[in-house]
Amino acid sequence: MKRLDAALQAWGQTWRAILGDKAALLLFFISGIVYSFFYPLPYSGETVRRVPVAIVDQDNSTLSRQLIRWTGAHPGLTVAGVTTRPEQAQDWIWRGEAAGVMFIPADFSSKILAGRQPEVEVGGIGTYPLLNKVALNGLAEVVGTVSAGIELKRLGAATPSALQADAQRQPLSVEALPMFNVREGYASYIVPGVVVLLMQQTFLLGIGLLFGSWTSERRFPYAAGGAAYAGALAAFSLVVVLNAAWFFGFVFWWQDYPRGGNPGASLALTLLYSVCVAALGIYMGLFFRTRERSVQLLVASSMPVLFLAGLAWPAQALPLPLQALRWLLPSTAAIQGFIATNQMGASLAEVRQEVLVLAALTLALIGLGLRKWRRRPADSGE
Repeated sequence: MKRLDAALQAWGQTWRAILGDKAALLLFFISGIVYSFFYPLPYSGETVRRVPVAIVDQDNSTLSRQLIRWTGAHPGLTVAGVTTRPEQAQDWIWRGEAAGVMFIPADFSSKILAGRQPEVEVGGIGTYPLLNKVALNGLAEVVGTVSAGIELKRLGAATPSALQADAQRQPLSVEALPMFNVREGYASYIVPGVVVLLMQQTFLLGIGLLFGSWTSERRFPYAAGGAAYAGALAAFSLVVVLNAAWFFGFVFWWQDYPRGGNPGASLALTLLYSVCVAALGIYMGLFFRTRERSVQLLVASSMPVLFLAGLAWPAQALPLPLQALRWLLPSTAAIQGFIATNQMGASLAEVRQEVLVLAALTLALIGLGLRKWRRRPADSGE
């Protein structure tokens, strides 16, 4: 009963400390709310559309004008201007009014009518990779579509029906079906993983502020026993759980990201991840001697941790030592696990590697943290 009272007392002390420290409160809760609206904002368009392209039409024929009309009808492109002079198109690109160009030669239609193959050149600005990709792919699709129409007309003249002509031109049909990220958007890809890292990093910053303050002011509020540690661990774990509920329950719905694949598995993973991150925060916090130390150490670590997670950079491209060391961070297993369960509907058995890693990390961090916790009053002389 005394242990339960000690745990409840530590639980209450933790929440009083969180609510009484404005900076910690900001990092634990307010930062997540701010991030949830402002971080996805630049990616809200999901995919790049209406990229302006310039067209150099030196043929001025019915076929070249058809090519221009179809360029304007492409969902990823918009015609910034049509000219007969390449210098004019180059000027539009230099002024930023066009991100790509299509050059239609003067013998375009005459070669087609003669049964020969004209060359239509397309180009893009390589300094803007996303615009360049959309411009080049879009212009290539337009040219390919017009080319297919010409080929179908030729085949139709030699076959009894348009269906046979279409079958002869394309014996195999393909239907592209994007799974899980159905809009194929960048925000739907990157944000669900980044929020897991965000929960970990802001939590570590906040708990580092608290422990740094207690150590520098020599007023560590907890008893040295395991019951007090358990109470503090439960209170800090609840902070992570509340953040996860905010992101997975509201933000993903508000931003309409893929979600709800396997709610039960996501909930179990949330509980395990929250305890793991809380145990890591307590263990790290016990080493901080000043309030600002956590900010100095952890702010610079966020970007390397993101790359180590295998989300923004393929894990197979990392050096072999880093491929092994990255599993020492809770975010690595959690990001892969949450994406699999929440977006792809995976079961816990299918993410057993991530679950086992998080469980092993949790046990190890609790053991190390509890050992340091019990020695803490003697070290500080309290």
